[in-house]
Amino acid sequence: MNYKERKAEDNVSTVMQFVLLGFSDLPQLQGLLFVLFSIIYMIILIGNSLIIIITRLDIALQKPMYFFLANFFFLEICYVSVTLPRILVNLWTQDRIISVLDCAIQMCFVLMLGATECFLLMVMAYDRYVAVCNPLHYPLVMNQKMCTKLAVGSWISGIPVQIGQTCQIFSLHFCDCNQINHFFCDIPPILKLACGDTSVHEVSVYVVAILFVAVPFVLILASYSKIIFTILRLPTARGRAKVFSTCSSHLLVVVLFFGSATITYLRPKSDHSAGMDKLLSLFYTIVTPMFNPMIYSLRNKDVIAALRKLLLKK
Repeated sequence: MNYKERKAEDNVSTVMQFVLLGFSDLPQLQGLLFVLFSIIYMIILIGNSLIIIITRLDIALQKPMYFFLANFFFLEICYVSVTLPRILVNLWTQDRIISVLDCAIQMCFVLMLGATECFLLMVMAYDRYVAVCNPLHYPLVMNQKMCTKLAVGSWISGIPVQIGQTCQIFSLHFCDCNQINHFFCDIPPILKLACGDTSVHEVSVYVVAILFVAVPFVLILASYSKIIFTILRLPTARGRAKVFSTCSSHLLVVVLFFGSATITYLRPKSDHSAGMDKLLSLFYTIVTPMFNPMIYSLRNKDVIAALRKLLLKK
């Protein structure tokens, strides 16, 4: 496919636009994929919005855990909306061209929202840690002011670093090809198109990934190790089951998100393949946001009761 280019002063050709190949290798399935992703997008919007609504309307859910949960599901809507509408447009129009600026903006938002999700999952683990391990101090520690600070901090902490990383990556020259073998602008496929030595940029990606992915994940595991130890010391099986049911949903979401993100950004460059990158990205950007409302609601009696109450009113 042809693409525009300009000659830089150092005689290196610089790409002016990219082509998101996406699922172009499946020409017979374009219509089916459009319908499938449209249904998935609607499920994500409806499912996540429904959880947000019931956490705000039901008095029984006016707790820190559900405040963070509402933030989390709003984040999932934003996260999916950065990538999935572009996928749908590409599938419908078969016009896969994206400008360098639009590509940079998309990547920046994906990275910022991804960082927010890492921090928010860490905050939610801390909330469960305080609730289970220090229940008497929980109302004092997790007061409304503290919850607001933790939520705002999760949303804004990654913004300057991810803007800087995006600017650094798009300062590279893309001289050989403008075809991104992916369905959105992500770091690994973009770096593959860069000419020249990208080792410094790859190191910076690893450093940022350790800071925003590995460190929160380790802290989450530390919190849950103490939570599990506390649960095992509870005197009754019913008490252990009740506490575990409130924590297991969050732990499952953590494993799904951090597992796929870690493999994507922290595995060696030699192990990167376009097919695996697409599969992992689909998993943590689309599949998990679709299943998260079900994971949280099906294992949470309070959410089920609030949902039943809302439906009966309707």
